[in-house]
Amino acid sequence: MSVPPANDCCSICHGNFHVPCQANCSHWFCGNCILQVWNYGSAFQPCTCPLCRRQITLLIPTDAASHQRENSEEAEVLGKIERYNRHFGARSNGLVQRLQDLPFLLRRLSREILDPQRSLPLVIRARVYLAMLLSAIYILSPIDIIPEGILGVIGLMDDLLIALICFLHIATLYRSVLVFRHGGS
Repeated sequence: MSVPPANDCCSICHGNFHVPCQANCSHWFCGNCILQVWNYGSAFQPCTCPLCRRQITLLIPTDAASHQRENSEEAEVLGKIERYNRHFGARSNGLVQRLQDLPFLLRRLSREILDPQRSLPLVIRARVYLAMLLSAIYILSPIDIIPEGILGVIGLMDDLLIALICFLHIATLYRSVLVFRHGGS
């Protein structure tokens, strides 16, 4: 979702969303509320989600919020979100964090690729399509690192591993686009 659910409210202040932001765990918060959670913790580590306790390494404001900077209070919150994303957005917290972020990033990427109003850089689109094409060719080809004919189901492991590597590569590319876009590099 690129906007918070219609009947939802911020789980921190229990009010209507003010500068709504989606975290990499897919939960929505007011920008100022989640930044206050971070301010009460360590300034050197990303905050954890109050709902699922995952580390929040990326905050993505709605498109409407990120384009409307007339209000000085909203502009200040968006500036703090950009600073947060610069500090923690590009951080790689290991394979477990990447696997947890994978569904969130792939959902957003697929929505952005299919939406003609969105502009994903051509270089990123080309790399995504190339990674998907090469992975599909390997998976569909009869040549395998671990042959299925000899090892049966265990032989499918290399195909699954190639698909996982492809998805992780695509998610990493898209994360870098989001950090660039919302981190104010």
